[in-house]
Amino acid sequence: MSTTGEQAAVDGGTPVGRDLSPGVVVLSKVVGGVSLTVGALLAATALAGYAAGAWVSPEALSPGLLGAAMAGVAPALLTVGRARVWEEVRSLVLPLATVLVGLFAVSLLNGGSLRAAKGGPLFLVLFSLGWVATLGALALGAVGCLVAQYRVRARPADAGRRVPAAPLPGWSKPPLAVLGSGWLGIGAGLLAFPAFWGPLVPWTVNRADAQGLGVWALALGVGVLASLVEDDLTRLRPALVAVPSVALAAAVVLAVHAPQVDWASGPGASLVALLAGLLVTGTSGRWLLTRASRPADG
Repeated sequence: MSTTGEQAAVDGGTPVGRDLSPGVVVLSKVVGGVSLTVGALLAATALAGYAAGAWVSPEALSPGLLGAAMAGVAPALLTVGRARVWEEVRSLVLPLATVLVGLFAVSLLNGGSLRAAKGGPLFLVLFSLGWVATLGALALGAVGCLVAQYRVRARPADAGRRVPAAPLPGWSKPPLAVLGSGWLGIGAGLLAFPAFWGPLVPWTVNRADAQGLGVWALALGVGVLASLVEDDLTRLRPALVAVPSVALAAAVVLAVHAPQVDWASGPGASLVALLAGLLVTGTSGRWLLTRASRPADG
């Protein structure tokens, strides 16, 4: 049986696509290290019942979820350097850029809610200043890395129509479209209209919380919908690590703060469904990729 170039990508051969820019690898490793440290701090303090975010929050749950998302995505970011082409990581890096730019914008727009403006314990004041400075530098770096990456030309052999090595099963595409659209719509609503969508969150949030959570929801939607565009499991390896990890980390924080959540409401039930969708998407995707990577007989 002959093996196409795309099937070779499944079996460890040379994949089709643009060469991965070193800047993207460096950015991912730096953000991965920062996210793991800061995310673990935010999640741990939230589990202990303290709101230790960069801005003042009415409850510990919102900064805890931000921290859980950061810690959950960190392991996937640290694997970006293993990719051979840009197309294998863009379903993770594009949402990453969305988070960096979005959280930096939210922090500036809600500057009056920052610990540095409100005052309080010295550690939290300094943390909020470092949060803004670090996000600004990383957001600028993300934009620069994406510009540099898209200036890398595709190989001449890639000019023709690409045949996916491990296409998504047809049955998976409608649920993925619903899942991605759900996260994208919620994120856009929280980010653009926090006064309207914020009260619909099934726990108490302020404007900064609503928009911060909206940025992450928007990024998750971008990532899920990007997987539909890729339509190739071999190009989703890092994203398939990130998605279930974020879902599980968020579930732990939500479980500890379960009494604060209105689970019987429509938004509460929707949150459970959306997180379950992420977990199922990640685990089933990894299983399907493992099956596709097994050498064919004959």
